[in-house]
Amino acid sequence: QTYGIFQFESSGMREILRKAKPQRLDDLIAMNALYRPGPLKGGMVDDFINRKAGRSEAKYELPQLAPILADTYGVIAYQEQVMRIAAVLAGFTMGQSDVLRKAMGKKDPRVMAKQREAFLEGARANGVNEKKAAKIFELLEFFAGYGFNKSHSTAYAYLAYQTAYLKANYPKHFAAALL
Repeated sequence: QTYGIFQFESSGMREILRKAKPQRLDDLIAMNALYRPGPLKGGMVDDFINRKAGRSEAKYELPQLAPILADTYGVIAYQEQVMRIAAVLAGFTMGQSDVLRKAMGKKDPRVMAKQREAFLEGARANGVNEKKAAKIFELLEFFAGYGFNKSHSTAYAYLAYQTAYLKANYPKHFAAALL
């Protein structure tokens, strides 16, 4: 029943919300961030929904990723998660992690090749298996096609929550304002 609710009124989003059965603001935040062409085509939204519902188990390429991705059931949903992964696995500073985030967004092949090299070198220095590190970097690169920052998604989801509250508790006023 999200007609008229900011960010949550499209037929596709309504279908995803029915499947996901959000129970807390964090669920709405994730749904807002994941409802993009990349995650939808890549099956990440289905992974999120199935893991949230307990139909499948969250998967982590390395144990170090569990605390970073636990809130999103092992799915990379936010740019901040990419930055934390780079910091934890490859020893990037937050400044270096932000350079990686920006490079992924711009998809410049030369810059990405340098970032990949730095990530793999840092991961190797931290004792991360090179094949695992390369696979994780590829996941991060895929994420770049749809990356969304959590603060932006949070503001949108919170506004949607407030709008839904008004619709549920003041339906006549809400309808009048919407029209």
